[in-house]
Amino acid sequence: MKVLAGKDSLDKLITQSRVHRPGLEFVGHFDFFPTDRIQILGRKEINFLHKQTEEERKIRIGNIVNYHPPCFIVTTGDKGLTYLRHYCNEYGIPLLTTEIPETTSDYISQLDAYLVKELAEETYVHGVCVNVYGMGILLRGNSGVGKSETAHTLIGRGHRLVADDIVVLKKLSPQTLLGTHDEKTKEFLALRSVGLINVVRSYGLKAFQNETRISLDIQLTKWEKKSLNNDLEHQPDFTEYLGVKVPSMEIQLQPGRDVAGLIEAAANNWYLRQQGYSAASDFMSRLDSEF
Repeated sequence: MKVLAGKDSLDKLITQSRVHRPGLEFVGHFDFFPTDRIQILGRKEINFLHKQTEEERKIRIGNIVNYHPPCFIVTTGDKGLTYLRHYCNEYGIPLLTTEIPETTSDYISQLDAYLVKELAEETYVHGVCVNVYGMGILLRGNSGVGKSETAHTLIGRGHRLVADDIVVLKKLSPQTLLGTHDEKTKEFLALRSVGLINVVRSYGLKAFQNETRISLDIQLTKWEKKSLNNDLEHQPDFTEYLGVKVPSMEIQLQPGRDVAGLIEAAANNWYLRQQGYSAASDFMSRLDSEF
């Protein structure tokens, strides 16, 4: 974007993840005016202002700038905006315009999506985040249990690394948790006895994904034979992050056990459950049909 006015006020904080088009406010209706949102001026708003007399514009713009919104963004270019620059400079409100022409609705959709991610409540978890068959999986466990090594095996099977060691979790909605990295560890995977590797340099772009929606939380633990679950169908527990419940399960580690394969099976099984299929129920119905 290009700054047209209010350059000295670019340090204003944006705290709302939605933007607003002040159409009703320009005609004097200020009930429920979200003053703390970015104000978007598209073709309709700018054409309306252009048609007003100088005195009318003074009233209509003045009514809005008195609320000191964080900024105005114009999506129709910078022509004929002298009067708007004047008010924004006077009131210390940044006025910006998009340099690449696009429809206002498309721009709002992109900006809303960006703000939702940037302003989302977040927390940090020690673990590894991978994308398996299109599903985000959080791998947790004690230090040295084999989280990164398991992720490396999954990468070799065509899956993708999202984050190693520090996983950033962002709450996008009451049901949606996004997993990503903290930028410093982006693309890096730490393997004991080998060291730090860059998975993109080593295995290509297909080995890395910037972010993923978390679908499963898997705890990797040491092998304890007596506690191993052998039920036909394991009902998942739930782990809560930022108020979002994520299905969780435990996979025990033992030399020779195909942990990566079990994670793939867990991902496939979770997907089938979302489609309404239960292998255990299917199996029991076959047994019932025999009697």
